[in-house]
Amino acid sequence: MAQAQKQRGRQQEQTREADQALLQSAIESNQQEQDENSYTVIDRLESNGIASNDIAKLKEAGFFTVEALAYTHRKELLAVKGISEQKAEKLVKEAMKYVQMGFTTASEVHLKRSQLVQIRTGSAALDRLLGGGIETGAITEVYGEFRTGKTQVCHNLAVMCQLPIDMGGAEGKCMWIDTEGTFRPERLLAIAQRFNLSGEHVLENVAVARAFNSEHMQALITRAGAMMSESRYAVLIVDCATSHFRTEYAGRGELAARQCALAKFLRTLAKLADEFGIAVVITNQVVASVDGGAGMFQADPKKPIGGNIMAHMTTTRLYLKKGKGETRICKVHHSPNLPESEATFAITNQGIDDAAE
Repeated sequence: MAQAQKQRGRQQEQTREADQALLQSAIESNQQEQDENSYTVIDRLESNGIASNDIAKLKEAGFFTVEALAYTHRKELLAVKGISEQKAEKLVKEAMKYVQMGFTTASEVHLKRSQLVQIRTGSAALDRLLGGGIETGAITEVYGEFRTGKTQVCHNLAVMCQLPIDMGGAEGKCMWIDTEGTFRPERLLAIAQRFNLSGEHVLENVAVARAFNSEHMQALITRAGAMMSESRYAVLIVDCATSHFRTEYAGRGELAARQCALAKFLRTLAKLADEFGIAVVITNQVVASVDGGAGMFQADPKKPIGGNIMAHMTTTRLYLKKGKGETRICKVHHSPNLPESEATFAITNQGIDDAAE
């Protein structure tokens, strides 16, 4: 019997190694396809007569793809040291030769959206609520009180995104910006075991950075663009997106400055989603409404931090709240294509799963 158990153990280990080899092969293949089709590295402009030292200056300023250059307002280029108005005009002109910036038909947009990859969450009920999973190429905001599962959802996505597309993943790596010190690799290992993945490879495919202030967050996002231009990433997680802005800009006197800084940060995230087709997932805190709108007839007076800036810049907003025991309730608060509805899921030792009936 002991020999049979050892043989089964070896077979399981061989199966796990084979699955991991297939996953790594899929990631490498997808990375090559990404490099060929999704975006154009800015070095390509050298063949269009752009000087290599000007390209180096643009990289220092955070421009790593031709798409980033084409999407940028000219005044931002003029802020780059060494880029004159004449150079900025030429840069934009050459970049627009590579990027489609005009009108297209709704049928073409529909075809493109039908090919979007959606990353499953680990819960079938939650996936149904989201129309298949977390959408790539867009910003998804997950907000709620403490202990509602925001960070747990992020841990699940960090592993799920590495799975092959036919298994609900996106065949790419994960990038995680941690502002509150809540990232836990132990959770990734437990979730990886659930999906029969090598824990070592899963951890290697997650790039983590601790952000200590809002300026550091912006610097990390710039660095993220450089890393995404060199390797295939599927998800960018910012947990939590508003904590530093909330503490560094205090009082109504600094509200305008806070909202401007937050808008700049969110706009950079949106550009990364557009350029690289990644899923951007941000978590957010809530605050109790203390104005006249929070009367006795208001069911839930809590609202997310960030005001209208956050509301307008995110594509999909998901509100999490506590259920019974380990269950949590997710409500679609805002989405351009999903109806307002709810789903119940559970937080287990091996990540997000369906709630027991």
